[in-house]
Amino acid sequence: MPARTKRPAAVVLEGLGGYVPAGTVTNLDLEGRLETSDAWIRSRTGIHSRRFAAPGEATSDMAAEAASRALASAGYPEIDLVILATTTPDHPCPATAPAVASRLGLGPVAAFDLAAVCSGFVYALAQANAAVLSGQHRRVLVIGADTFSAIVNPLDRNTAIIFGDGAGAVVVGAGEEGQPGQLSAFDLHSDGSCTDLIRVAAGGSRMPVNAETSDADRYFSMQGKEVFVQAVTAMAESSRSVLQESGWQHGDVDWLIAHQANQRILNQVAGLLGIDPRKAVIHLDRVGNTSAASIPLALADHAPRFETGDKLLLTAFGGGTTWGAGTLTWPPIAVADPQQAVNERTKPWPTPQPS
Repeated sequence: MPARTKRPAAVVLEGLGGYVPAGTVTNLDLEGRLETSDAWIRSRTGIHSRRFAAPGEATSDMAAEAASRALASAGYPEIDLVILATTTPDHPCPATAPAVASRLGLGPVAAFDLAAVCSGFVYALAQANAAVLSGQHRRVLVIGADTFSAIVNPLDRNTAIIFGDGAGAVVVGAGEEGQPGQLSAFDLHSDGSCTDLIRVAAGGSRMPVNAETSDADRYFSMQGKEVFVQAVTAMAESSRSVLQESGWQHGDVDWLIAHQANQRILNQVAGLLGIDPRKAVIHLDRVGNTSAASIPLALADHAPRFETGDKLLLTAFGGGTTWGAGTLTWPPIAVADPQQAVNERTKPWPTPQPS
């Protein structure tokens, strides 16, 4: 465990990276299998295509690739905590974060998984912010990574058209008050009475998987209409809270980075907040809903459009149910070749050998 350091005045974003697998699945690819159409999918979701992991490519592979790019962006600083937000770990046990930390060569750092589904990255970023402000940790690697193609029923039109795979990561560390890149405020909530809205029923202690487990219980399910209504309301309310805490007006927001779930949800959230929809970053059209990875992937993809000092509002809604929001100002960081950073893998990661 690192020695406790002097509590910093602020926490700042120092590095950013993203990765999506090479396998592209277009709406046209889904038309015959799901008895749907490209026009129907676009009108309902705004998604044109999504990326699926290659056979044998796991969440840890994508997480390590995105994290390596974030570390490069930050200048390869020393990391003493890794938080991985994911709903699709490599294994139910153990957690995936320690394996990612080991693969990155970070040594015996603290590392854990965080499960808040699509809100996972916002939750993890808030925990990293608190860890640095407390003085317990100096610099944190925060990763959002999910392989939803592993848990979505490929024959379910309600979910198979929406989700894709990917990973995004950031490095945060101690900074000064008012420094560009500062994380300003966070607001987190949950409602466990709505567990059934978004879930995989089987696979836990409540319903272990066995020979009698049905496909319906084995795969991811979502009550789309109810989720839509709750997501819009919850993200807007949480966003208002962090705007107030940050001392920002809606007109001060330069960019809205909402969880990339559905084009219509993004439009309605922007409308409720009085934010110009042109300021709402859209990334789901090319990669689908990448769950915990969606916000950092959207940041990596749109980084060239951001200017130092821009005010960014982040917000997400996910299973649990969970939701939250956060604010930050954009730092002067370099994201090398951002299109490559979210479109192709640059090198294979070695398969760990048994000891």
